[in-house]
Amino acid sequence: MAVYCLSLAVNLIACLAWWIAGGSGVNFGFAILWLVMFSPCGYVCWFRPAYKAFRSDSSFNFMAFFFVCGVQFVLSVIQAIGISGWGACGWMAAVSFFSVNVGAAVVMLFPAVMFTVSAVVTALALIRVHRLYRGAGGSFQKAQDEWHNGTWKSPPGHEERYTGTTLPQYPTVPSYPTGGQWP
Repeated sequence: MAVYCLSLAVNLIACLAWWIAGGSGVNFGFAILWLVMFSPCGYVCWFRPAYKAFRSDSSFNFMAFFFVCGVQFVLSVIQAIGISGWGACGWMAAVSFFSVNVGAAVVMLFPAVMFTVSAVVTALALIRVHRLYRGAGGSFQKAQDEWHNGTWKSPPGHEERYTGTTLPQYPTVPSYPTGGQWP
């Protein structure tokens, strides 16, 4: 996640260099939008489902994580490719800009490399979490069951999960023996 946010920040600087050297201002505008939108969304949509999934062992939250992280992987790949007009200084944009301005093209290579690294790190995170999930017995069927039962919304509290025998009820004020004599 941090690699991706850093990539977006470096991409903003590279898109500014691209625009100054004769590129389109649309790329700089989209770079601002991606940085402002995807940095907090990454935390809310990527980190929180992963945290909730591991904390409560929720298959539904794992599926939410896999979906959002998969979308981020695809987005990182698209940004690493660097289609002009999409606000990402990827490989295509940087290599094609060498004929216009070498200095700006070199600056544009930094986010291309960083988006590539981000895509690889995201893929490795997906693979690792999936192995942990499947190793713990998780499945798509469990996620569907959680969805139908509604347990993904509010996992059972501690009192509802406790199935052992209850302790006897004691009075609120204990009665002590008089005279300091203990049995």
